[in-house]
Amino acid sequence: MSEFKNVTVVKKANVYFDGKVTSRTILFADGSKKTLGVMLPGEYTFNTAAAELMEVLAGDVEVCIGESVECKAYKAGEAFEVPAHSSFTITVKTVMDYCCSFLD
Repeated sequence: MSEFKNVTVVKKANVYFDGKVTSRTILFADGSKKTLGVMLPGEYTFNTAAAELMEVLAGDVEVCIGESVECKAYKAGEAFEVPAHSSFTITVKTVMDYCCSFLD
């Protein structure tokens, strides 16, 4: 899906890591939520409350989920899931454009 229709966009940006990671929250009529954002090159660790599906729209990244020492590379067109109440460390090699879906 390349676009979302009939949504509400929260104007205030989500800004992390001194502006190196930013996103906007998209709210859907069914109560679901996504964020659309950009990550600049660097390494970032995020904690999750809800399970997440991260779609890589552009860029090259390497992701380690939880305490795993095994990391996996992802590129544009690929996605990875992060369990609820966990964390992931992402190493962004080239600017990443992403869509994060919060799963129930």
